[in-house]
Amino acid sequence: MGTMMLSPKETVEAVIDIGVKKGRHTLHYSLSMGVLAGAMIALAAVGSNVGTFNLLGDASLLGVGKALQGVMFAGGLAMVVTTGTELFTGNVLLTLACLERRLSFRQLISNWWKVWLANFIGALLVVVAVYGSGQFHFGQSMLGAMTVKVALGKINLSFVEAFILGVLCNWLVCLAVWISFSAKSITGKVVGIFFPIWLFVVSGYEHCIANMYYVPAGIMASQDSSVMQALVSMGISEQAVSSLTWKAFIVNNLLPVTLGNILGGAVMVAGIFWYAHCCSRVPLRLTAKSHNISIQR
Repeated sequence: MGTMMLSPKETVEAVIDIGVKKGRHTLHYSLSMGVLAGAMIALAAVGSNVGTFNLLGDASLLGVGKALQGVMFAGGLAMVVTTGTELFTGNVLLTLACLERRLSFRQLISNWWKVWLANFIGALLVVVAVYGSGQFHFGQSMLGAMTVKVALGKINLSFVEAFILGVLCNWLVCLAVWISFSAKSITGKVVGIFFPIWLFVVSGYEHCIANMYYVPAGIMASQDSSVMQALVSMGISEQAVSSLTWKAFIVNNLLPVTLGNILGGAVMVAGIFWYAHCCSRVPLRLTAKSHNISIQR
């Protein structure tokens, strides 16, 4: 264990140190690295959609499609972690450095909004590129139709549903990032990332940065006439598609999912590890008198 990965206590210290460094990054660094990370997650979403769109439309093969989707999507976080780029959902772990008072609350929030915004820009760049490439026409426009169907499913969640799915998602994502920080090799980091990310995708949880691709891509794809024809053939009416708007995306999905992602990572991962390893430290100064014991050396 000592040569392959850090101990749990060493990992806590590493996460705090990394959080301090990230919290002190300059604006241009956070934005540039955030754009790259958002694009990486979006590209993983593209690949997972292309690889599974014909399976996700068949109820009998839905589980197989989701399992395959998770395998491919895990590559997104692997790229982010191994290249050192900035991803909002992973940066929720900066909460640990804030709880230890190594990072101010102002620095924490500053990092979050800069990286969140940069991730959004990176994801939208990929949406525009995919739309411009004509990729939504794959499979007689069924790829575009499934992209719209996925987006519709996301905006039709209730606020509470989207929030809870966001909590569960970033609980797993931050555990994946945590494991990657404990591993000392690239192989260890990638393997450690894979299983939690696979689980979150298969389970259908909601990731705000991934949704910055999925829903805008659905909005863009719905503007294509051949995609609309494919949607009608799937039994999805134009009236249903008309509900897919930017306002619905932000209010019904992006806002509750972002809040859920924050809670899932900040409380269920950073907060619990902080309490176990930092907050509940055994006092170092113990006296025999206070414990009514005698100590012999």
